[in-house]
Amino acid sequence: MNTWSATALNTAPDSDNRIHSDELAQQYGFEGGLVPGVTISAYLVHPLIEHWGKNWLDHGYANCRITSPLYDNERFDVKTDIVDAAKAHTTLVRGNGVVSANAEVALPDQLPPAPLLRKDKLAEPDYTAPPASRAIWEQLKADGCRSFIFPWADDNPLIYLSNEGDLPKLLQPKKGGYANLSFLLGCSNWILAGNAFMNPWVHLQTISQNYRAVSLNSELIAQMEINDIYAKKGHEFIDVLIGLFDQQDEACVMTINLTAIYKLRGS
Repeated sequence: MNTWSATALNTAPDSDNRIHSDELAQQYGFEGGLVPGVTISAYLVHPLIEHWGKNWLDHGYANCRITSPLYDNERFDVKTDIVDAAKAHTTLVRGNGVVSANAEVALPDQLPPAPLLRKDKLAEPDYTAPPASRAIWEQLKADGCRSFIFPWADDNPLIYLSNEGDLPKLLQPKKGGYANLSFLLGCSNWILAGNAFMNPWVHLQTISQNYRAVSLNSELIAQMEINDIYAKKGHEFIDVLIGLFDQQDEACVMTINLTAIYKLRGS
């Protein structure tokens, strides 16, 4: 088993989702602002990108589950168990020994059929999402969700470590790097929150399938459909399927099944 160690970075301290801020997170019993689930997921696949390289960016699979918070500036280990030439398991362990997340990461022999761009209505630049509720989600499930455009650009790239040089070379923006998982899964967070405003909310799990690497200075169209809305142990959950498409040729670059708590117990 191999181990990669790094220092966590809260990539969203100023997000509209104030669970990433110290003040609101502490009100819910956390030590401080939570490192986003998409950033934790990037940590889980980092060693496999180093191992498999661009092959994983082109057609890799990841099932990332967040089970415990990770905090800004906290040291962590990612332990990697290589099962075979095309499959691995990773576990993120905090400095105190608590497991924060785990993932199944793979290079599938055959890819599932890629979805097509539906041409859902694009959100206007000044669009304000309604507050999230079961009724709103049900309406969006019936009527369809708005799509959004997200740029992977060199003017303000989202990276998951404080030092760009610690990223795998093929992900370093200054070297023309491809989009990383924190940004790509971040698109699923942003389209979810873009369709219904949530504060606070918690990202729990993503199951993602790559179809091709996303080059620097690409614009991605994100489209979303709602799979399920349910309650459990006082929390209210949302399960959605997101497709990301290159704006230039409308080809699918990734699908993401996202599960999140859109309303925390007691909020």
